Amino acid sequence: MSNFWSAWIIAGSLIVVFGSAYLLRMVIVDKMGEEGKQMPHEFDGIVEMNNPPPKWWTIMFAMSIVWGLGYFVWYGLGGYEGIVGWKSANKAHYSLASVNKANAETRANNSINQYINEMDAADAVYGKTFAKYAAQSVEELMENDEALEVGQRLFIQNCAQCHGSDARGQRGFPNLTDNDWLHGGSFSKIKETIIHGRNSRSMVSWTAALGGKEHVDNVVTYVRSLSGRKVNAKDAAAGKLKFGLCAGCHGAEGKGNQSLGAPNLTDNIWLYGGSTAAITDSVSNGRIGVMPAWGKILGEDKVHVISAYVYSLSNKK
Repeated sequence: MSNFWSAWIIAGSLIVVFGSAYLLRMVIVDKMGEEGKQMPHEFDGIVEMNNPPPKWWTIMFAMSIVWGLGYFVWYGLGGYEGIVGWKSANKAHYSLASVNKANAETRANNSINQYINEMDAADAVYGKTFAKYAAQSVEELMENDEALEVGQRLFIQNCAQCHGSDARGQRGFPNLTDNDWLHGGSFSKIKETIIHGRNSRSMVSWTAALGGKEHVDNVVTYVRSLSGRKVNAKDAAAGKLKFGLCAGCHGAEGKGNQSLGAPNLTDNIWLYGGSTAAITDSVSNGRIGVMPAWGKILGEDKVHVISAYVYSLSNKK
């Protein structure tokens, strides 16, 4: 957190606390006339009496102010970490290696870091359960409804942001419930993908290599014909001649290559959209898809359970 925002938060919070204390003092000190007498306020026949606030209310309000100040001093506020050095998490780190290093130092120093402390406590309770599941084969996990429910919860917590809570994906993020896989849909391939991630940079811009927009349009027309759509036969024939440049990855028949992560162009399933405009954009500008590696984030035991859940989505019992 920057010094400006730290100062802003500290100043704003303290203004609220001391402002509340000032208002409490104002209502305690009677400056509105004799206590118990009628006030000069009237609305619809209802008048206000000059009575002090209840003592129980005053005491509780004062206690909340003292407690608030004590909390700030003990646990900190803004950039100030308080007497006990409390942190919500290790922040301002931009790589996994840096985060892991900071987390290791926090554990070594027995520092109060709420996120790490809660994660360690959870691992102590549930680590044995994940280890038990990790020792089971995918066939055993497919028969274990409890394990699949655990895998589903892990998926929703970590994977749903991209693939959706129902795992059906969205534009640029694969549907995990069908049988169309860029790198293979076996359990081992799914686990490999989650542990190591995927970095697809092979679909580059082909405008220059194909010879300009006209040839790009012809190739797009031919690609659209591969999935059974009606197209201009002459343009498709011209595009087929240029498609040889694409066959190195997608194959001569356009059925893809899982070892390269090259999609099948004949099944009418499109990661970035199958409209003419979307395919043209892919051929003209290329695509760069990144699936981050989760192995060091979640650990192999949890990845094993998530992989079984993902595998179960397209391989129903």
